[in-house]
Amino acid sequence: MRSTMQSKTIPAVLSIAGSDSSGGAGIQADIKTISAHHLFAETAITALTAQNTCGVRAVLDATPEFVAAEIDAVFEDIPPAAVKIGMVSQAAIIEAIAERLEAWGAKNIVLDPVMMATSGARLISEDAVDALVNRLFPLATVITPNILEAEALAGGDVQVSTAHDQEELACALVRRFGCAVLLKGGHNVNDANDVLAEVTSNPEDRPRTTWFRHTRIETENTHGTGCTLSSALACGLAQGLPLDDAIDQAKAYLTGALAAGLDLGHGSGPMDHMWQLAPSRIVS
Repeated sequence: MRSTMQSKTIPAVLSIAGSDSSGGAGIQADIKTISAHHLFAETAITALTAQNTCGVRAVLDATPEFVAAEIDAVFEDIPPAAVKIGMVSQAAIIEAIAERLEAWGAKNIVLDPVMMATSGARLISEDAVDALVNRLFPLATVITPNILEAEALAGGDVQVSTAHDQEELACALVRRFGCAVLLKGGHNVNDANDVLAEVTSNPEDRPRTTWFRHTRIETENTHGTGCTLSSALACGLAQGLPLDDAIDQAKAYLTGALAAGLDLGHGSGPMDHMWQLAPSRIVS
């Protein structure tokens, strides 16, 4: 007897980022995160990295032409409902990404301005920072810098040591770049509390701010937290959630992945991206 299979569609999320050979960050973390949200993961790989939980050993960039071809192949067949952009280390690749996303009218773009790995290795060239700011920031729905990245984007003249500093820096970046900024806590400042600053209808007004407060999980295994949060946020936008709700959902997912207590590797290990799919391992 032949069974009848029902077809279905689900939103797709495109990750434009570098590959992490150890599986805890980058493209691999994004695929796991998107899959854990029951969405369809697509990728455009910008670089290969030879790395593990102890550090980055080598980086091999893709060519701008190849990255553009990846993006075209995705959009012409299974257009994504949201896009996450992570590690992009070269200005020419950034230009190719911006040009193709503009051409395809991409929406719900979450940009994680990855400048350094958790291990401290620098992952972006100096000229690429200017390209990132001038070409990709204007396309972003929201950017998700951590405090170190935000300080660098502000020119290195600002140091964050309090929650007030964090909020003021987020507002300063909104005024400077004109896009929403989710400035993450952590890095020994303000625990796991993040602040969202958004452009108001009147550019002369102070940016609107919203705080997201979640329990800090005490763990050394934080490899890929930035990649994971930004791809989870893209998932929420792909599901049609407002930005505030998408951030809340992403923060809750990240907290659970850290609290699941995965312990792999000899350095800063990865989190358990699939914690929601294993009820016996969930930490309430």
